[in-house]
Amino acid sequence: MAEYKSRDYRKLVYAEGLISFTVKFKETDLFISAKKDLSAEALACLLNYRKDLEEYIAFDPDFICSLSPHSVPEWAPEIVKHMAKAAFKAGVGPMAAVAGAISEFIGKLLLKFSPEVIVENGGDIFAMIKRPIKIGIFAGASPFSNKIALKLNATGHPLGICTSAGTIGHSLSFGRADAAVIVAENSTLADAVATATGNRVKSPNDIKDALEFALSIEGVIGALIIIGEHLGAKGDIEIEKI
Repeated sequence: MAEYKSRDYRKLVYAEGLISFTVKFKETDLFISAKKDLSAEALACLLNYRKDLEEYIAFDPDFICSLSPHSVPEWAPEIVKHMAKAAFKAGVGPMAAVAGAISEFIGKLLLKFSPEVIVENGGDIFAMIKRPIKIGIFAGASPFSNKIALKLNATGHPLGICTSAGTIGHSLSFGRADAAVIVAENSTLADAVATATGNRVKSPNDIKDALEFALSIEGVIGALIIIGEHLGAKGDIEIEKI
């Protein structure tokens, strides 16, 4: 747990040729890599999106506490609607997608200033890259922790890589997975599906069904689940030893 809290897992994102920096506001702590330091631009984006979320939640307090899909009005801010849509696909509450949504929305805006951007928010990642990168997997006390990585190749469009864990971190999970990692077409969806997938893993016997669930959702590219000494993966993902 100490390693998780100190965010040493951020050393597991390997992206040569990019400049990395952090942006923090209240409980949000972003680790960003881009062609140049975009701290000011990222902070401005973060403040705007937090404002949108906070103002909407003041109007609709059930949005923040619902553990199941929650409808929002057409006039709701784009980030709110995007979270609600992802949560509906995954069958979870919309706040299950909040970290991934912040990463995605900030990352897309930063692409105006840098052709390559990686935004990590509590282990949930937006990545638009033009080179292969490796993202190491932190899985608590599992023997696989810090020993394997996802290799991502340039795709010409952004990807979301998000992780849910029932044994580490602060996020709510009803499962016991050390890591449920989802690669998807966007970070908001990846975050919601990671939560829903992790919730399904109470023992190693649940890995197969949880993987099938994850890959049944449109927009999910691949999934990896670790629980103790057991690992399962499915989809178009490449795993390497570190």
